[in-house]
Amino acid sequence: MKYQIRGLYVITDEKLIPRERLVETVEKAIKGGAKVIQLREKESSSGEILRLAQELLRLTRRYEVPLIINDHLEIARNIGAEGVHLGQHDASLSEARRILGSEAIIGVSCYGSIERGIEAQKGGADYLAFGTPFFTPTKPDREPTSFEILREAKRVIPNVPIFAIGGITPLNVASVLETGVDGIAVITSVFGSSDPEKASRQLSAFFDHND
Repeated sequence: MKYQIRGLYVITDEKLIPRERLVETVEKAIKGGAKVIQLREKESSSGEILRLAQELLRLTRRYEVPLIINDHLEIARNIGAEGVHLGQHDASLSEARRILGSEAIIGVSCYGSIERGIEAQKGGADYLAFGTPFFTPTKPDREPTSFEILREAKRVIPNVPIFAIGGITPLNVASVLETGVDGIAVITSVFGSSDPEKASRQLSAFFDHND
């Protein structure tokens, strides 16, 4: 299946979602309009991540939404997830492509670096994440990425979907989308909410309006 990588991209967080409620919580986000799901586990064992990934994959396949695994190439390959997301200290893009194959969705974190984005585009990345545009509790030490960098990224990297990530809420998402980015990636705005489905729907509505 060919997925359209744009719109609302939600990222799980072990501090915000109880382990026993991961699947039902992610399902609420999907019902609210999330188009991409990323499993991000920074403190769990490989065995636990594998188990959670398998559970989530059954859910995302049912809704025909791609599941992206943060960092863990081998887990993504072993369960047949749609793709992987790579940060600065993870495997290289070329290694991920070799392991996962030509059909995999490979995303790359660019932080505030246009140069990193250009290199990732040359290397065949399927989407890029730039951020943070605002303060976010999940990255408290990260310097904000200016809206001008988001605009410049869209100008010089026109052929790869670009997501803004970091501190995005229903109150500021409109200003982020004015930069021309293809989507937003969020953690706290959805999974820190008491009603993830409603929160997801609020953010997704901005893309429905733009379609």
